[in-house]
Amino acid sequence: MKKKVVILFGGNSSEHLISCKSAGSILSNIDKDKYDVIPVAISKDNIWYYYQDEIAKIENWSNAKIEKIDNIVSFLQSIDVVFPIIHGNTGEDGKIQGFFELFDIKYVGSNTLTNSVCLEKEFTKIICSKYNIPVAPYIVVRKNDDIENIALPFNYPVIVKPVDSGSSIGINICKNKEELVKNINYAYKFSNKLLVEKFIKARELECAVLIDNSNLHITKVGEITYNSEFYDYDSKYVNAGNTYIPSTIPSSVEQEIHSYIKTVVKILDIKQISRIDFLYDEVNNKVYLIEVNTLPGFTKTSMYPELLKYDGISYKDLITNLIENA
Repeated sequence: MKKKVVILFGGNSSEHLISCKSAGSILSNIDKDKYDVIPVAISKDNIWYYYQDEIAKIENWSNAKIEKIDNIVSFLQSIDVVFPIIHGNTGEDGKIQGFFELFDIKYVGSNTLTNSVCLEKEFTKIICSKYNIPVAPYIVVRKNDDIENIALPFNYPVIVKPVDSGSSIGINICKNKEELVKNINYAYKFSNKLLVEKFIKARELECAVLIDNSNLHITKVGEITYNSEFYDYDSKYVNAGNTYIPSTIPSSVEQEIHSYIKTVVKILDIKQISRIDFLYDEVNNKVYLIEVNTLPGFTKTSMYPELLKYDGISYKDLITNLIENA
């Protein structure tokens, strides 16, 4: 008998569209001979629906054929595994995982605590710094702080980031105080808590992690180049830059990154899946942890499946591995 697998996507985060793109790619590659696949979409106002239309319509699914799910818990308890490919808030902040755990529903990925800590960039920095993993210098800014009189412990340029969103949403570089104030106010649209980091001119590196029971697979380090000042939303999903797998960084730097990843996986209790991102300042030969993604993108341009593909793990086999080991 086929396992019943729910591909859960959408949600009310700023990454709703990216989640739909990821779900479309998974639905196009999942082994339908092995699984009874049930796509489920969550609207921006948190209503759950069976998605009953073709994959091509999934990015604008509210106009597709859908059917409301009236009893969500009863429905989920009738299936075998949920693959929640909801990026950002509600999907990567531990909320949906806590819901699954409350009702004993099997799901792909890390637990509630790991997701909530990894999405919150300051918490990730605090914990990783304690284990001597280098992070970029930063300060925290909260809603209602006096941003006109911020005392920066480093020089411009700086980069402003919401602490709990991904896909580079709400992130901007600031070259002076005027730009800083403007971009802080813009980032408040996405979070009430922000990071102001020292901007480091560096190479953008990404590494995929796949954990099969106790077996830790860390891929080669991949690199992304782009035409913008930093790896922003447009560079990721609109005018995609170039990707290189593997990167041309020195082997000693890759070994350093792999060592950091082993520590990160252990201290943050990561399960099954993660993409961990770094900066490499080659002028000063310095590596910095950027962030830990517990549900990385699965779109057709996403690095996570591409990194594993380079190591001989096909997209279909990757999805099967995650479902079977949930």
